[in-house]
Amino acid sequence: MSAEQAEAGGRGNWFERAGHRLAGVVERWMPSPFLFAIILSYVVFVAGIAIEGATPTGMVGYWFDGFWTFLSFGMQMVLILMTGFVIAYHPRVNGGLRRLAQLPSTGRQAVVVVGVFSMAIAWVHWGFSLVLGAIFAREMGIAVEENGIDVHYPLLCVAGYMGLGLTWHWGLSGSAPLLLATEGNEFIALGVLDGVISTTRTIFHPYALALTALGIGYAGIMLALLTPASDRSRSITAYLPSEDLERERATTRSRSDPRTPAERIDNSRVLGGVIAVTGLLYVGSLFATEGLDALTLNVVNFGFLFLGVALYTRPAVYRERFEEAASAASGIILLFPFFAGIQGMMNASGLSERLAETLLSVSTPETFPVIAWLTGSIVNLFVPSGGGEWIVLGPSVVEAAQQLGVPVGQATIAYAVGDAHTNLLNPFWALPLLAITGLKARELFGYAVAMLLLLIPFLTVVLLVLPY
Repeated sequence: MSAEQAEAGGRGNWFERAGHRLAGVVERWMPSPFLFAIILSYVVFVAGIAIEGATPTGMVGYWFDGFWTFLSFGMQMVLILMTGFVIAYHPRVNGGLRRLAQLPSTGRQAVVVVGVFSMAIAWVHWGFSLVLGAIFAREMGIAVEENGIDVHYPLLCVAGYMGLGLTWHWGLSGSAPLLLATEGNEFIALGVLDGVISTTRTIFHPYALALTALGIGYAGIMLALLTPASDRSRSITAYLPSEDLERERATTRSRSDPRTPAERIDNSRVLGGVIAVTGLLYVGSLFATEGLDALTLNVVNFGFLFLGVALYTRPAVYRERFEEAASAASGIILLFPFFAGIQGMMNASGLSERLAETLLSVSTPETFPVIAWLTGSIVNLFVPSGGGEWIVLGPSVVEAAQQLGVPVGQATIAYAVGDAHTNLLNPFWALPLLAITGLKARELFGYAVAMLLLLIPFLTVVLLVLPY
């Protein structure tokens, strides 16, 4: 049953009805993520010429130069997706997610549990949430189907994405606050700051912690209110063939015993175990010496990789499971260069800085957090890279905050809120989730946009009245 057909049946609260209508419109009209990136490329190209006076040839040059800036980051994203996928689908790990998925007794509870899980994990590390939130949403979809509970699978998947849409950027892996806490960072080199801004003034400040708690609570309530009635709900089997789900449930597969010396080496638990322990011990030593400062994307990928080897032990089995995860990374490989090209045009043409300076010039000390949030929100639509955005726009944000007497920590968190918020509109960060859950962007983003809109009044009020 399509969203339009379900429209006629079922009643519910105002939020549920409005969300369902919006989902139907988005499902009908939203382009694919690839076309979305192409359209944005043209928008930025024209804006650079019309607003900044760049030449068409110059803009194409900026596009080409930027096209390759995400190569390293893109590979990091491929690895975090594939290593997380393999770990989450190991029988022991996946069994834990399945047990957790048995807790809800209603569709509304299922949506809220997935949302809170995703937002809490994202505060710890956005990479964890990116993969585990998607996989947990899929597992919850399977569990409620088996238990005869009606739940709308697209909203369940939006709940699994909420960590990237709300809490990640002022958590332990937030790009902006961690950059300011780094000795000799770009802001100090530019003379914008005299020294580091410690995480006690950003991530661990009561302002950010209260924002996290309030945000998770409010978003959980909104997810509950958006949950469609039974007659509007479409289960996971409406999007994924039941035979595929049954095949995933097979935790073991028949393999012939290794016969040749080469096969025995490929399946050596000793060799696999030794290399796994070596890698994990090194990760442990990093945290022992550096504490939470060791939590970087490279360390997460390194740890995920060797944790996977430790779980599977036999190198041949791990390699086979890794190959099964490869198809989930195709969207990242295709789209990341296009968004990198958009960032290249935005930054090199001066559009990014002009936008930030224009917005910040109209702010007052009282409204500055809201303006910083809007700045991050708008730029994130075109440059969906938290660290990349902050390096370009951060100096303008910090200088404006200092001129207005706004604490730099508060300004940084407010900007980070905006950078996370519009992930609910831009499909860039949803690519891994789409690959894991089996949804199309147009099937997911109706409810994602609904959550984006519902967060606006909450974020406006809380950023205006929450004291720092």
